[in-house]
Amino acid sequence: MSLTVFTNAFLIDCTGADPVEGATVIVEDDRIKDVRAKGGSGALPGPVTTIDCAGATLMPGLTDAHVHICAVTENITDQHRFYPPSYIAARAMQRAHECLMQGFTTVRDAGGADYGFRMVLDEGHFPGPRLLVSGRYISQTGGHGDKRRRSEWTDPIDGCVGMIGFIADGPDEVRRAARENIRRDVDQIKIMASGGAMSPSDELDTTQFTVAEMRAAVEEAQAVGKYVLSHAYSDSAVRRAIEAGVRSIEHGNLIREAAAKAIKDADAFLVPTMVTYEAIYREGKRYGIGDHQVAKIDMARQQSVQGLTYAYKAGCKIGSGSDLLGDMMTQRAVEFELKGQVMKPMEVLLSATKVNAELFRMHDRIGSVEPNKLADLIVVQGNPLKNLRVFQVQDNLRVIMKGGRLYKRMA
Repeated sequence: MSLTVFTNAFLIDCTGADPVEGATVIVEDDRIKDVRAKGGSGALPGPVTTIDCAGATLMPGLTDAHVHICAVTENITDQHRFYPPSYIAARAMQRAHECLMQGFTTVRDAGGADYGFRMVLDEGHFPGPRLLVSGRYISQTGGHGDKRRRSEWTDPIDGCVGMIGFIADGPDEVRRAARENIRRDVDQIKIMASGGAMSPSDELDTTQFTVAEMRAAVEEAQAVGKYVLSHAYSDSAVRRAIEAGVRSIEHGNLIREAAAKAIKDADAFLVPTMVTYEAIYREGKRYGIGDHQVAKIDMARQQSVQGLTYAYKAGCKIGSGSDLLGDMMTQRAVEFELKGQVMKPMEVLLSATKVNAELFRMHDRIGSVEPNKLADLIVVQGNPLKNLRVFQVQDNLRVIMKGGRLYKRMA
């Protein structure tokens, strides 16, 4: 039996309750054993590791609902042209480690990573977050997942590792692609319901896939107890995806009241990814991202706050994602500051803990500091309710624990 005791903590438990000063949290093996609002831990059997949290905040490990650990370089449109699968796989593990060291203990890969990456991390061969994989995203011909340039008259790009998707047209092909992903043991299925910023041959505000095509993927996912997340920007694309039964809308920058209401009425989730637009707009050209793609990024960037405002006012369940690429992944925590333009600080923290845990269907295991939940905990210097930027400086993260194992502990 291994015991770790966190003392003198300013505790934000992310249940929705108010913070507590001077709290004690006891961890036994990989689980939270007890949470005490005041006072010490009392006598405990066996060797105990004590961590004094004075002057710092104790809270659940952060989560990210939209990562791409296989987007190992910034220009994902051309990544597969330059690097072999072995290079991408090795660097994906580096990206996973970086993610954990930013305080993110559970993440959902939104396309690219297969179950092998999840196994490697679960078995402890590399340090990284708990990983939920989507396998290959599913796109229509010429859609957001079709990496061919307009001048290329070849068959769709294929490969065994990286940012590669299934190209499927018609309900039957989409159904087959979904079944193939399920055969490969994905946690959820990703589809492309609109144009995208990084794709070379479509526009951001277009709609992609029919409702019938998307519904085929939803039916297959639901048949095995899984769900579908959908890349979607425009109001019409979001409404069509919701009509098809999609559970999680990714991005949603261009939505208006109608799509926001549809998300709310369906009890679905919106996962904004505001930080990636800011990062690519500022830095994309030096990483070889083309002018057309940067222009689409700017279109999304300019409307991201407005889209989030519509969702917030409609009462949508708002998760937290980043969607960052390559070295820009170091900016993951900037997402909180950007969401803080619309949401209250506590709501921002809940989006990256409790709400994402519900979205992942893991609310019984992660997302809050409560007895019997997995001991995914971070200690951050300062008070994030007063300054959401504290997560942006990695030295502020004094302790990172995942499943009861300490991955970082600063004196």
